[in-house]
Amino acid sequence: MYFAALLARTEDGWEASDTELDDVETLSDLADLAREASPDEDTVLVLIEQEDAWFGVVRIDGEEDPRIYVSDAAAAARSSYGEILLTDELLGRDPDDDETDLDALDLDGTEDGEDDNDDGDEEEAEGGGSGELVPHGPVGDILILDDLGVSEKELKALSRDAVTEIAEALGASEVLEAVR
Repeated sequence: MYFAALLARTEDGWEASDTELDDVETLSDLADLAREASPDEDTVLVLIEQEDAWFGVVRIDGEEDPRIYVSDAAAAARSSYGEILLTDELLGRDPDDDETDLDALDLDGTEDGEDDNDDGDEEEAEGGGSGELVPHGPVGDILILDDLGVSEKELKALSRDAVTEIAEALGASEVLEAVR
């Protein structure tokens, strides 16, 4: 089960809204959605959590590029919402790398057009496709919330209910619970 919320910092404190990510296909779409939540270009946090598996934080500060933190990249790679956050840049991959062209080639031992029912290939695709490994554990900007009172150490130590713990640290737990 997923939960996604926007926390927008305003002059009066944090404002929360739950958000549907059904129409979000790219990180740019997500950033646009977050910017709409804050017409004054204040800080907006997008908090995404898959129960007991992973959480992600996307921080938008005005028109700056989004900053991203994902608690477990391998778990997030198996999620459609996680795939939005796991950009080539975040994973340290070169999007123009020749290895990504291997997807176009049939190198799995089957003939062109032959159906391959091996479950191992499906797991490989969930982990990033074409044999690319996605690291287990956190990736991204570990200092994403540092100036808001959540240190690197605290971020790494967050438990199963990370979104609630982040909101508590920011002083926004009441507004977040109102949209939950």
